[in-house]
Amino acid sequence: MTSLDLIIVLFYFAMLIGVGVYSSKKIGNESDYLVAGRRLGYGLYVPAMTAVVLGGASTFGSTKLGYQYGISGLWLVGMIGLGILGMGIFFTKKLSKLSIFSVSELLGNRFGNSSRYISGLVMAVYDIMVAVTAVVAIGVMFSALFGWSSATAILVGGLIVVFYTMLGGMWAVTLTDVIQFWIMFIGLIGILIPVGIYHAGGTSGLVNQVSPEFLSLTNIGGKAIFAYFLLFFFGMMIGQDIWQRAFTAKDEKILRKGTIYAGVLCIIYGIAGAVIGMVASVVVPGLADPQQALPQLVIKILPTGLIGILVAAVSSAVMSTASGTIMASSTIIVNDFILFKSTKNRTEKEKIKLTRIVTLIVGCIAILISLVLQDIIVALDVAYAILSGSIFIPVIAALFWKRVSAKVALSSMVISAIVVIADLIIEGVSSLNAIIWGVVACAIVMGIGTLVQNKNTPVVEEVNKNI
Repeated sequence: MTSLDLIIVLFYFAMLIGVGVYSSKKIGNESDYLVAGRRLGYGLYVPAMTAVVLGGASTFGSTKLGYQYGISGLWLVGMIGLGILGMGIFFTKKLSKLSIFSVSELLGNRFGNSSRYISGLVMAVYDIMVAVTAVVAIGVMFSALFGWSSATAILVGGLIVVFYTMLGGMWAVTLTDVIQFWIMFIGLIGILIPVGIYHAGGTSGLVNQVSPEFLSLTNIGGKAIFAYFLLFFFGMMIGQDIWQRAFTAKDEKILRKGTIYAGVLCIIYGIAGAVIGMVASVVVPGLADPQQALPQLVIKILPTGLIGILVAAVSSAVMSTASGTIMASSTIIVNDFILFKSTKNRTEKEKIKLTRIVTLIVGCIAILISLVLQDIIVALDVAYAILSGSIFIPVIAALFWKRVSAKVALSSMVISAIVVIADLIIEGVSSLNAIIWGVVACAIVMGIGTLVQNKNTPVVEEVNKNI
């Protein structure tokens, strides 16, 4: 990478730090720090919601699958987009009426404190693990970019994200995500695809050089498509990082339409990633590691200056995920454990200070885990399986089924979590059946429990009046 490319990348990182400092001046209360004051319009909300879900896994994953399977590589990110669309269509009317900060707070208000703690623990661990994967990816990029050791790269890259997230809260995360959104879309769709297609011989040249299967939407296989549906569709609709962005919208109209727009943009991004992978299969064929399709294509076809923009674009994708999940985990810890259990009356400034401290600690924990834990995917898979298999149905019930009691909801969460963990032990952590059996067990316990319970069984109603 040339000096010009390096200057572009360093300028981008300096800009992120500057945004953190600027955003800190916009923080007046807890709502400003956690949900950007609940006052975002389309111009900020749509890019921020889109960027938080389009991380390094989405970017590298879609290009890798495009390299291997052609246009059907879109399904990984496509299911993420469909999950966001589903949330926009089915959840936003309810969410717009809730003055809460977390998914766990909803479950706690609706089903009692035990449900709040269990769901909060699962979500906090899950978000930390997602942050760890993002910090590791940042470290890999920084190591390749600057020639640093892996540990140094993780420390520097991780601390940049932690710094602006801690300082500016959701305002910093939102503003940096908007910047990252535009860099991602301009870099990958506006620059890399046109230049890549040109080097592949134009659209007709690309089509003629790939195998016919690469043009089929089902080439990746029905099993893989179903797997992506299980893994991403449900999780996107109940993720704390996603809900926390939803709570930043100014009103119901922006929340609903903006979330739907974000879902559509995610699908477009998935298509773009698959196309980039197809282009790479023609321009840089025979790669031993398909994960290298994107960086090798960038190095092969882009001139000085544009390489720096694309490096910034890929960094953007990863950093947006890291900042969003660090923020999500710290929000749950503060809102659903520390402040909820505390009897001390804190001022808004004290709450902000506390949340900043927790955000710093969570970020440092993510960095530390990135340095010492070799197989983070195991922890991530377990947390995600429990999240989707045990929390999805209770969230649906909290929003749409008022007769479910606290005891039934808690039982369904605990039993389904046991089922998920048992399946993971028996079939391995990569088992998709764990999510299926978890959802089925949760639905059965909740359905039967609600039908057989005494009609006079008390139902927690604190949230019901708002939904």
